[in-house]
Amino acid sequence: MSKPKFLSTNVAALLVYGRPPMVFAGMICAIGVMLDHNPLVYYSGVIFLLAAMILDIIDGWFAARFRPQAKLAHLADRIMDKVVYAIVFPMVAVGMMWRYQYLPESADFRLEMLHVVFVFVLCVTVLMRDNFAHFMRNFSLRKGEEEEMKEVTRLRTMVAAPVGVVLYIHAFYVPGGPDSSLYSWISWLGAIPIQQLFFLEILFLIINFGSIAGYCRKYGTACLDDLCLNDEVLRRRILAVFPNVLTVMNALMGVLAILFAYRGRVQEAYLILLGAGFFDKIDGAVARKLGLTTPLPSAKPKKYNITLGGVLDDVSDTVSFCIAPAVIFYMLMGRVTDESIQSLPYGWIAILYVVLGITRLVFFILDQNSIPGFFKGIPVPGAALLVAAPFIMIGNALESNTPDLVFWSKFSFFLMIIAAILMISFPIRYMHIGRLMSRSRKFLIFTIVLVIGFVFTPYFGHAALGYLILYVFSPLYTWRISPDIASQEHLEKLSTS
Repeated sequence: MSKPKFLSTNVAALLVYGRPPMVFAGMICAIGVMLDHNPLVYYSGVIFLLAAMILDIIDGWFAARFRPQAKLAHLADRIMDKVVYAIVFPMVAVGMMWRYQYLPESADFRLEMLHVVFVFVLCVTVLMRDNFAHFMRNFSLRKGEEEEMKEVTRLRTMVAAPVGVVLYIHAFYVPGGPDSSLYSWISWLGAIPIQQLFFLEILFLIINFGSIAGYCRKYGTACLDDLCLNDEVLRRRILAVFPNVLTVMNALMGVLAILFAYRGRVQEAYLILLGAGFFDKIDGAVARKLGLTTPLPSAKPKKYNITLGGVLDDVSDTVSFCIAPAVIFYMLMGRVTDESIQSLPYGWIAILYVVLGITRLVFFILDQNSIPGFFKGIPVPGAALLVAAPFIMIGNALESNTPDLVFWSKFSFFLMIIAAILMISFPIRYMHIGRLMSRSRKFLIFTIVLVIGFVFTPYFGHAALGYLILYVFSPLYTWRISPDIASQEHLEKLSTS
């Protein structure tokens, strides 16, 4: 073996196998912190975990740059990831429970307890995802399926280590460490508001479920073909669990959005509604990929194809995209003290929005002449994200007491009416934006860049509003697209007829 190749192989091995000892040292420091509350021990533990995170980032770059081609390198990297996650996330769950015991009297104990439970659920989900993905991948590869890496799976791998470090910093935070810029940064993370931490954890949970959904779409069918012994009914019952769980997550996102808005975190509430839209997209995609949307050959034809999954999906959509925006709208308008706003019948408008949204969902179920690839009337997720965009401006104006509060309140009032009418404007057909993202990588990247580029700026609400207004007027262009083209999920270019 040549010297450069030998060196690159050994460096790669060091980067891969050096992570578990670092994380194990961090765990020992965490135990020391819980026993002694020593800030230096805490500081050392954070340094160990930061070093492990840096090694995790560098090893991928090093492998891509130098390609050492070490034997079993890819397998070893996955095993080390599992070892690291198996140490970090249970340790974080324990740390959050330890932290709860030493909260000051001024803390919101109910919110903190909710956070402890949520972190526990998150940690369990992370570990379940790793084992589930390992089982599904290996089972299917033995059946001849080709391995596939989706963007959401790569994203989950990239963010897992940083999220683990942030949770560790928060869980075991002990003030009074060394006077350094690094410890000041660590202290800022350790004392980060619980609402912001909730938001980060929710995003990470969404990414984990998205990764699970990706594995289900790719490997689920091959896995269950053997397990169910050709019993198609049993196979479908088992497979239906996966999209139904994602559908329930959609509803939970709607409830969380209301809670965040109630606490004044309107922008975070909007992002959670985006998460609900993400779950609404992938549950249907998973169901179609697993063959759950086509009736059994032996099934008797029905006039209305009403299924448990469909009803559950509509209930979740009602919660997240009808009730949640209406409740948030009502709460925000109630906080505006201007008499011109309080004289508006915003309570009735909120009720109207919910009623017309439910009407639109019922029509969608009963419609016998659906247009493939299109919705009749604006879909409820699009309407919800449209009306919720000005909520961000209202929330910012309430917080800073700016003079544009009245304008955005009135704008939101009339936008609720317009969106409610658009939901039942059945002659207008809107293209399925989720399928457009699935088949057009450029459009998906544009949307992601738009969100990331504006989410940390004061103009995120304006950008979201502009994006959704373009969608409102999109039928002026998309009416020319053939339904046969629009209904396809894997097409890079749109054709017109």
